[in-house]
Amino acid sequence: MKINKYLNMNVVLKNTVFFLLLISTLYCKSQDVVEKNEKFPFNDSSLSIDARIQDLISRLTLEEKANQMMNNTPAIERLGIPPYSYWNEALHGVGRSGIATVFPQAIGLGATFDSDLAFRVSTAISDEARAMHNAAKAKGYNKQYGGLTFWTPNINIFRDPRWGRGQETYGEDPFLTATIGTAFVKGLQGDNSNYLKTAACAKHFAVHSGPEKLRHEFNADVTQKDLWETYLPAFQALVEAKVESVMCAYNSTDGEPCCANKYLITDVLRKQWHFKGHIVTDCGAIDDFYTPKEKGGHGTVKTEAEAAVLVLKSGVSLNCGNTYKALPQAVKEGLITEKEIDVQLANLLRTRFKLGLFDTMGSNPYDAISPNVVNSAAHRELAREVAQKGIVLLKNNGILPLKNDLSKYFVTGPNATNTDILLGNYYGVNPNLVTILEGVAGAIDKASQLNYTLGTMLNQAPVNPIDWSTGNASNSDATIVALGISGLIEGEEGESIASPTAGDRLDYNLPQNQIEYLRKLRKSADKNPENKKPIIAVVTGGSPMNLAEVQELADAVLLVWYPGEEGGTAVADIIFGKISPSGKLPVTFPKSLDQLPPYENYSMKGRTYKYMNVDPLYPFGFGLSYTNFTYGEVKVSSTKISKKDNLVVSVKVTNSGKVKSDEVVQLYVSDLAASVEVPNFQLINMKRITLEPGESTEVSFQLTPKAFEIVKNDGTRVVESGEFKMYVGGSSPMKRSFELGAPKMAEAIITIK
Repeated sequence: MKINKYLNMNVVLKNTVFFLLLISTLYCKSQDVVEKNEKFPFNDSSLSIDARIQDLISRLTLEEKANQMMNNTPAIERLGIPPYSYWNEALHGVGRSGIATVFPQAIGLGATFDSDLAFRVSTAISDEARAMHNAAKAKGYNKQYGGLTFWTPNINIFRDPRWGRGQETYGEDPFLTATIGTAFVKGLQGDNSNYLKTAACAKHFAVHSGPEKLRHEFNADVTQKDLWETYLPAFQALVEAKVESVMCAYNSTDGEPCCANKYLITDVLRKQWHFKGHIVTDCGAIDDFYTPKEKGGHGTVKTEAEAAVLVLKSGVSLNCGNTYKALPQAVKEGLITEKEIDVQLANLLRTRFKLGLFDTMGSNPYDAISPNVVNSAAHRELAREVAQKGIVLLKNNGILPLKNDLSKYFVTGPNATNTDILLGNYYGVNPNLVTILEGVAGAIDKASQLNYTLGTMLNQAPVNPIDWSTGNASNSDATIVALGISGLIEGEEGESIASPTAGDRLDYNLPQNQIEYLRKLRKSADKNPENKKPIIAVVTGGSPMNLAEVQELADAVLLVWYPGEEGGTAVADIIFGKISPSGKLPVTFPKSLDQLPPYENYSMKGRTYKYMNVDPLYPFGFGLSYTNFTYGEVKVSSTKISKKDNLVVSVKVTNSGKVKSDEVVQLYVSDLAASVEVPNFQLINMKRITLEPGESTEVSFQLTPKAFEIVKNDGTRVVESGEFKMYVGGSSPMKRSFELGAPKMAEAIITIK
């Protein structure tokens, strides 16, 4: 009896304990649900952003704080916060995220010399970004590359043609880069006083342009003069335009890794420029701090925790990578305080609040942007316009524009049907990429014949010696050969899978098989001396290259960059004269690498149009047209001004030819009596105009004293007394411009007292 009594009591106790545990579990789960559905103060858009940030931070554990400071942040379900990825790309269209408009690569946009066009492009990109984000959010998708923080534009200076990532930039000139970059940022971020449309990022701060293979360990030695004359102006301009974030580079500058460089981050970016946004590392850059030098890193510290602390204390809020996961351990070891982490987290979270990511859907005007804008007809037409205006005519012996109703055309070459050459790098995808062959096919008369063969591969000689291709050049009315390079052999460290030099182009020449193929085409086209057939070379690529033999062998040469989804259409528009070419080179093409200093040397001496003292193959700012432009005398509001006066420079430009065309009017200045070494001349303004045949217009530039500043050896800027020469024309004042057919520049001299 006693045994049964004890057994019964034991059962009762067990049941009671089970019941209590069940009640406790249900209560906790109900509390979770309540917390998830609760509207916390950080969700209240009527509060100030600072108050909302502090409320959110107060609810996070130390581990959660660290997790929110790396590029792929996990969800915090108890607070109703979904995952978010800071890593998103929009270099020339929303990248890596699905179907989007693919605009021409950045270097092609730079070749337009058109900041208004850049603004329209980035406005279209940010529209598509918001639309894609809104659609993904409605589905509950939170993938990398689906966010609103875009790591673009790349405003590094394209100082050396060997750099594979130069295609991502707007060229070699600080003024051009700053002007296009500023417009691009404004279009990305929008003009709403309460919300960012998307968040732009100026990268890579600050002295970064190769070598790609050494970027994790490389130290760029740079003088204060070069730093402030060449490498920093575009970054300063974007900070003044209120760019939301800045990305620090992999390499070191003057012996200190960029992501912990006190001079660059603290002294310049924060204190001197008063940058208020957040700073993000390049991806995996903190790993380089604790990777020993003998293994290809900086070897600055010994441990992951030490590296995380060093970078965060330097003012970097966001780690693209996983090193900040060591921050909680660093707190335990006394290397950093949680309060210091909170400061940088607050700086980072501010961007997400400004994007409206903690607000109720529909609370900001950008939530209403529909997916219908993505790759819309208007955006496709804009992509076509950019490609048209960026194409540079390097040579024309009179063969262009071609008639579109000749009896037979021959299209050939490794890039004629290659979609890679439309894309460049950091691209989106598109269901209608128009190749060069397709563009030509869509432009010619239905009565005309069109033949196509590949002819040769991109960078490999044909294995089969049988040549059924080149004979077409002799029996066609015109041959269009698509040559050049692609992202297979130029680009970023790990992306150019056919590059033996980590994406850099240490061989300046076109692949030899392409040159040999062009020679065969020329021989075939000249088979009948009394009826030689023209060859038009269409050259793709994102960087300068040796085109000397192409210039010699072809009757016309078009440089089309990586022209985007409507690239083939735009190429055909130019070839057949639907529009006159008006692109200008944003980079100088040396004749050979022998004309340049070593790649690893970051001194600007001997580089770019500003500092070269030898004749290049093609000069900066150069580009031919189907018409002729003449420039009248330069008029200045005064030939003598003080150091504080503004100046108006005007010139009459006339289309003296027979074709409607755009012209990029470029204004350069040269300090003739400087106390230190200065550029030969430098671009200080530009304006794109459109003129009908016979039409003239007066082009005026309003200049402030800043246009006449020089950079002294200590990096300071000053306007000195003396004579200044002004050049206005359709190219840079390099002698080679005029040898290649650019119109003579108008000149004037002013004196500053």
